[in-house]
Amino acid sequence: MTQYIVRRVIQAIPVLFLISVVSFLLMLSAPGGPANQFNQNPHISAAQINKWLQDWCLVQNPTPLDTVREYLGWLGVWNCSGGSFLSVHGLPNFLPAFLGGGTNGILHGDFGYSIETGQPVLGMIYQRLPTTIILMGTAFVLWATIAIIAGVIAAVRRYSFFDQSVTFVSYVLYSLPTFWLGLILIFIFGEALRWFPVQGMVNVRTSAAPFATQAYWQSFFADPIPNIVDIASHLVLPVVTLIAVSIAGDSRFVRSAMLDSLHQDYVRTARAKGIRERQVIIRHAFRNALLPILTNLALEIAFLFSGAIVTETVFSLPGMGRLYYDGVENSDYFLLMGILLIGSVLVVLMNLLADIAYAFADPRIRYD
Repeated sequence: MTQYIVRRVIQAIPVLFLISVVSFLLMLSAPGGPANQFNQNPHISAAQINKWLQDWCLVQNPTPLDTVREYLGWLGVWNCSGGSFLSVHGLPNFLPAFLGGGTNGILHGDFGYSIETGQPVLGMIYQRLPTTIILMGTAFVLWATIAIIAGVIAAVRRYSFFDQSVTFVSYVLYSLPTFWLGLILIFIFGEALRWFPVQGMVNVRTSAAPFATQAYWQSFFADPIPNIVDIASHLVLPVVTLIAVSIAGDSRFVRSAMLDSLHQDYVRTARAKGIRERQVIIRHAFRNALLPILTNLALEIAFLFSGAIVTETVFSLPGMGRLYYDGVENSDYFLLMGILLIGSVLVVLMNLLADIAYAFADPRIRYD
């Protein structure tokens, strides 16, 4: 297993490299360009602009060779200030700083600066990350649990009232656009009934500080119960908006996988041996249907992140999805490339975790 994990991590490196190249080229193909955007920002001084342009190899109207230098500088392989592959210490720039390498580029944890605010991109992402993790984590647990339970019961009770009800609700939810569903929930449960708050992660009137700040976490751990209730009430509508479509689609996927498994010979053999029906369903049918379900759940993580962009925008949540939306609106190239890269790493990681989970779900699978 350890050798397989190491091998898969090594295989993921060229995948992430190609993703970074495509993301970089897509950002450069957008109108304007990082250099032009920096020059148009009135909140950044001319000295700061010149330093940033030099540190990141940014030039006006870049040639193909300049574009290659920009990418290598953003990656951390090229030393833009020195104009070579060597750091100021005379060693390869891609090496860690404590080994004499450079300090610029994503290989060194430097994602550049936001063109709009002038703040480090990694710091902005780190500040917004807790909101997205809480939103996506809560949504994933509820989405996977409800979809699996509903799909299994619908398959076991095929053509029953429950199965037909789940089918009807799934088709209705699957046809609803995410942003429209969010607006409807805001109108009904937020404005008309006033059951749940409709924006933000915390109540700004009662919260000791803005969410995810150091002062907020100090207040949170000092008295966690009211803060947890506050966050939970703010998450109800965004989570429902985010998982409604996913539950609708995945419950049908689970049902299909379970129906295929329930008609296999090993299930009939288990029943012929007199094994209780519950054990037949859970230990035999569901366990063998779990492999395609795991694959689908891992791939849908990317959908959760893309759905978070819409959900966080509709509900004004201070997360990475809203940050990405603001980056697109402001043509914030470094910010967009940083978020795209982190999202790509997440997708590759989820696929790796799904492959590892196969061995636990099915003992016949061995990674030698």
